[in-house]
Amino acid sequence: MNRQAQAAVLFLTGAALLHAGCTDLYLRYVKAGLRPMLLLSGAVLMATALATAWYEYRAGKEAGTEGGEGAGTEGGEGAGKEARSERPTPHREPRISWLLTLPLFALILVAPPALGSYSAMRTGTALQQPYGYNSLPPKGTLDLSVVDYATRAVYGRGRTIEGRQLRIEGFVALDQAGRPYLVRMALNCCAADAQPVKIALTGTIPPVLRPDKWLKVTGTYTPRTTKDPVNGGPIPYFEVTDAKPIPTPSDPYDETWNT
Repeated sequence: MNRQAQAAVLFLTGAALLHAGCTDLYLRYVKAGLRPMLLLSGAVLMATALATAWYEYRAGKEAGTEGGEGAGTEGGEGAGKEARSERPTPHREPRISWLLTLPLFALILVAPPALGSYSAMRTGTALQQPYGYNSLPPKGTLDLSVVDYATRAVYGRGRTIEGRQLRIEGFVALDQAGRPYLVRMALNCCAADAQPVKIALTGTIPPVLRPDKWLKVTGTYTPRTTKDPVNGGPIPYFEVTDAKPIPTPSDPYDETWNT
């Protein structure tokens, strides 16, 4: 591609990054803490594209001026022809290179779905033992993330949550036997490294559950656990007393194991 086309693609890339960073679209790709870097990257790319287009314009204008001055001097015309004959003939850029812009328009126009039950049930649980636990309020219903409940239930033996009323949000996943799980995809940096953390559900479960539908479940801790059939990792159970469907959150990923 020529310089003008390169500048155009670079400008579109920066614009796509700014568009994603100024909306919740970026949460489908990276964690929330990377938003400032994403916006800065988009601004730098757009500035670079504008600078490239300006320098290319100046270079073309100067080359045209020099060619005109040479043609007006004695023997200039012959020298100009000789110089032009020595220059390599430029080859036309292949039109297929413009297909590079398709991913950019896809990023702007199409919001990809977050990773869901298909990926979760084909990947082993990524539950990790934490260095410690955040303090919890002494009274009332506790709102916990899937990761927080799973780590407290498995590695903390439920000491900090036993006997408490708990609320957890996640999407539904079903194994081959139809057993239900509540899942959140946990990530370190971006969606490419997202891994599932799973909670097996028992108790008062809705008779019909659809994979990838989001639920808010209320219930209590139970010491019962099982093993993930994919990697043998621990999966705690959760005793459900109530379950309600909820809309998909704007940030579908769980970042609590990074805090």
